[in-house]
Amino acid sequence: MLEVTGLRVAYGGIQAVRGITFHVNEGEMVALIGANGAGKTSTLKAVARVLDGAGGDVHFCGEKITRLAPHHMIRRGIALVPEGRGVFRRLTVAENLAMGAFVRDDKAAIAADLDHVFALFPRLKERSAQLAGTLSGGEQQMLAIGRALMSRPKLLLLDEPSMGLAPLMVQKIFEVIRMVAAEGMTILLVEQNARLALQASQRAYVMESGEITLNGESASLLDDPKVRQAYLGE
Repeated sequence: MLEVTGLRVAYGGIQAVRGITFHVNEGEMVALIGANGAGKTSTLKAVARVLDGAGGDVHFCGEKITRLAPHHMIRRGIALVPEGRGVFRRLTVAENLAMGAFVRDDKAAIAADLDHVFALFPRLKERSAQLAGTLSGGEQQMLAIGRALMSRPKLLLLDEPSMGLAPLMVQKIFEVIRMVAAEGMTILLVEQNARLALQASQRAYVMESGEITLNGESASLLDDPKVRQAYLGE
């Protein structure tokens, strides 16, 4: 579904992503893991076209999207849940979710998807009339994921969904991510918690200093001595 070839991202003269190549198959959950500053978020933003790449190509469902404007991505079927959640703080939970479906006009299907989001996150239904800015960090993360799902994406990009959350909330968020994946959603997950990411995904890529240094089945990487020492604290 997603094929990235020779992707480069630069900030001024600094190369954040150095010509990486990777792919995500339909129905897979693939993780990008690595330390802070490895280039994971820049990669995700470049795929979503929130950030311009400095080189390389990105193909999605067979179409070259390397130079498309960001607002075309949601219509193509790519939804980004950004690092820091990015909810509309002065809108209610219900209004945030409605914004997720702004490119759609299939009212019956939108209503069904809203029910599905509320089934995944009952707390959002309880707080549907509450301003998003008054939610806890975990609830805002739920809302950000729910809003992305309301666009009915083909590919869901998740950027650091566990960041800043209490352990119990992280567990809940990842339970839902696994449920969404089990329903057939294709997911590219950026996550600093390498253990969580490898336990949830089928395949993974390890990024260091803007380059992919390891890749393979997630279960194999969990047992890799280099990964265990560098990212699992063993």
